Amino acid sequence: MRGSVVGTAVTLAAGALLTAAMTTASASPPATTPKADPPKPVLVDCFWNRHVRPADFILACGDGNSRLLGLQWSHWGSQTATAAGLNAVNDCKPYCAAGTFHSYRVTVRLDRPRPWTKHPDTEHYTRMSLIYEGARPEGFKQVMTYPLWD
Repeated sequence: MRGSVVGTAVTLAAGALLTAAMTTASASPPATTPKADPPKPVLVDCFWNRHVRPADFILACGDGNSRLLGLQWSHWGSQTATAAGLNAVNDCKPYCAAGTFHSYRVTVRLDRPRPWTKHPDTEHYTRMSLIYEGARPEGFKQVMTYPLWD
């Protein structure tokens, strides 16, 4: 009989400890997980690769006669991105293969993020504006705006 009293006491004690542990756990506020920032839009290149804050970017996919170099991104957000760098443009004189590249200081602005057709779960910037700080290629306006490929 003594074994049964000890067994009952042990069972009751274990049950009390378990109840206390569960009460303490349920009385605690639920653990909060920090919310992750939503993914930022990407910049899609000529080869359908996605980039975030690229240092260089080809603008003229067919022949490479216009490209952005040395980009320093000051902002990459959910709606816009901004960088400073150089736009190297071939003057194509007397023709492109014999032309000379000239570099112009620009501010690059990306905007209008939309779902990417190839990967609808990924947003990409759909417009790029180049703001020339001084000299600019012949025939270019101070601000040139281009749609970006999808």
